[in-house]
Amino acid sequence: MNYKLLGRSGLKVSQLCLGTMGFGTEGGWGADKDTSFAIMDAFANAGGNFLDTANVYKLGTSEKIIGEYLQNHDRDYFVLATKYTLKDNQTNPNASGNNRKNMMRSVEDSLKRLKTDFIDVLYLHIWDNITPIDEVLRGLDDLIRQGKVNYAAISDTPAWVVAKGNTLAELMGWSQLIALQVEYSLIQRTPERELIPMAKHFGMTVTPWAPLGGGALTGKYLRGDKGRIKPESNRLNENSERITREVVAIADELNVSASHVALAWTVQQGFSCIPIVGATKIEQLQENLKSIDVVLSNEHLKRLDEVSQIPLGFPGDFFREDAVKMNSFGGFYDKVEKR
Repeated sequence: MNYKLLGRSGLKVSQLCLGTMGFGTEGGWGADKDTSFAIMDAFANAGGNFLDTANVYKLGTSEKIIGEYLQNHDRDYFVLATKYTLKDNQTNPNASGNNRKNMMRSVEDSLKRLKTDFIDVLYLHIWDNITPIDEVLRGLDDLIRQGKVNYAAISDTPAWVVAKGNTLAELMGWSQLIALQVEYSLIQRTPERELIPMAKHFGMTVTPWAPLGGGALTGKYLRGDKGRIKPESNRLNENSERITREVVAIADELNVSASHVALAWTVQQGFSCIPIVGATKIEQLQENLKSIDVVLSNEHLKRLDEVSQIPLGFPGDFFREDAVKMNSFGGFYDKVEKR
């Protein structure tokens, strides 16, 4: 396992992040405590140190399991990320959302479940579209100054909000957001329109959730295997199946699993990217760990890009027009370094 810097920070995290949304058996699925412990052991033994959870995962059980695990392991070895925003109770209107009151309450409860004094990375989970971003950034900065959080990050939020937040943070001397968590995969490339260019500009690491499209990109649904994706999901439509067939074809050529190809694609896109790989069985984790040794050729990347390409809309597609390139670069487009 190699390590990457998380965003513009000096924090060193493993090149894969272990997603723990399935730690717990609430809802009729997931990993029990013993299995979750075994998964974390296998991840750590492979050199993994980056764990991702949230206050609401499995009604708080995910954080509780991690907290119990850390009692008998080196807390400082692990980079522990959790999230606030989503409701963990319905007692009052401020027990959810991005507001400062919920942030502080949620973090205190997460610290208790995790049995730790500090959270390494705290994400805003989902943008509520009502809380001022300066309220969020000031609250996160206060938590960092208090030593309860080390780094701030954000998830599932419009690019313009994140950009405004990081600009304010820079001007005000607050801690900036260093990571952006969004859904991103070969069957969900819409973040390429605004979110990923924004992340590149601010030096943020992208931590994709569902990099395997909920399991669709493993090819198991093409084989008739059953899973938790509903038949009407976009992850199982004709376009997604077409993309998955190309992933499977390349995997067969390389004699690797389709999941290895899908994960390798995410980290070979020219920006800082650390996919979150969830596991409820140790076999799933062991399979995903093998992806770190897979390198796709330029030809393979081209084939995957062509089969999964999306329209960027305006102004993304406008910038790609030859006439625009000529007018903006005076014929030197291919000779100029791009950011």
